[in-house]
Amino acid sequence: MANPIVAIIGRPNVGKSTFFNYLIGERKSIVKDTPGVTRDRIYGDSNWRGRNFTLIDTGGIEPKSTDDIMIQMRTQAEIAIEVADIIVFLTDIKQGVTSDDFEVSSILRKANKPVILVCNKSDKIGETPAELYEFYNLGLGDPLPVSSLNKLGMGEVLDAIYEHFPEESSNEDNSDFIKVAVIGKPNVGKSSLINKILGENRLIVSNIAGTTRDAIDTKVENSSGKYIFIDTAGIRRKSKIEEDIERYSIIRAKASIEKADVCILVIDALEGVTDQDAKIAGEAHESGKGVIILINKWDAIEKETGSLENYKKDVYTKLAYLDYAPILFVSALTGQRIDKLFPLINDVNTENSKRVTTGTLNDVINEAITIVQPPSDKGRRLKVYYATQVSVRPPTFVVFCNSVKLFHFSYQRYIENQLRKSFGFSGTPVRIIPREKSNKDIEKGNK
Repeated sequence: MANPIVAIIGRPNVGKSTFFNYLIGERKSIVKDTPGVTRDRIYGDSNWRGRNFTLIDTGGIEPKSTDDIMIQMRTQAEIAIEVADIIVFLTDIKQGVTSDDFEVSSILRKANKPVILVCNKSDKIGETPAELYEFYNLGLGDPLPVSSLNKLGMGEVLDAIYEHFPEESSNEDNSDFIKVAVIGKPNVGKSSLINKILGENRLIVSNIAGTTRDAIDTKVENSSGKYIFIDTAGIRRKSKIEEDIERYSIIRAKASIEKADVCILVIDALEGVTDQDAKIAGEAHESGKGVIILINKWDAIEKETGSLENYKKDVYTKLAYLDYAPILFVSALTGQRIDKLFPLINDVNTENSKRVTTGTLNDVINEAITIVQPPSDKGRRLKVYYATQVSVRPPTFVVFCNSVKLFHFSYQRYIENQLRKSFGFSGTPVRIIPREKSNKDIEKGNK
């Protein structure tokens, strides 16, 4: 099932980035003792008690500020609240409860999401600090004292987050449905595409109310199979933002991608691939989802000989890491080629969950090594011993070798291309994980 999404919300300079970095185990957010340093959301994945979840670190909310940057930060924080399953409201125990804290708490209560109130900068171990009791006035339940800097009290916060995770079995009834996220930047025709699909495939079973968000996921059954189209958060509501909405669309896409088996990346044929398209595409790729690239509004393009192939080359040039994704040219307005979408979804979903037997896998890799000799450095050559597939969605392979450092990215890419040549994997990322194993280990394993 999809990773639950946890948004870290609070005023500027209460320690959100330090808190975030601790939970994901790396310094991904910029940490600086200046309000407003984290202006964009940062994503990270974490795990607690065997459950994976996604964290969103946001810029601080200053409810009454009229500064343009602060207004934009408040807006992206509001979007994070909208798509989150659980909210961590981080405050500063040293500053005490401020008027802005009261304003933020009011915003959070209206969101109707589980809220965990955390009082950061509680730097002493021992009795509960007297300052903590003031935070009960926010009306958000028991405040939890922590020190992100000194790594104190974090386990209690993680336990509280864990208690609000949805049941892992909650989506079992939908296991025979392929979950499809239609993603892309605003105004490329995502809603028109969904409406066309629903208009031409009348066997709609039901509308499913989102369990933790206001978005609606729609079940569709037709001759090709069973599908759940995942609505991008907020797609049915006009956003509060107009000109700046594009800057925040990736947070909406992230929530949909997490729930999906297959992602349909919609690109406006008239605009071509933009930087925002590339960012959203990167989220789908990094999440290991099956991907289909849909070029919408193809009916509005003036054609000449080679137009389609030239356009396809341009897309793959700008989205080089998605060169495995099939491209379909459609028109949501006229319905052109929409009928080809469902068989393509089926194919990509199958490829994303494909397994290869160990014997066949190693035959292909041994042949690849024979054709192109592994790289060497300072007289030492890479030796590839054997490989095995360890998971699907996406297909993931561990390759045992004598040196991870010698297993350069370019050679990994070569091996990946050989696997694709032999096994297909159209529409899905392929993960290759090098792992060192000595000659002695190999000899012991062969005895």
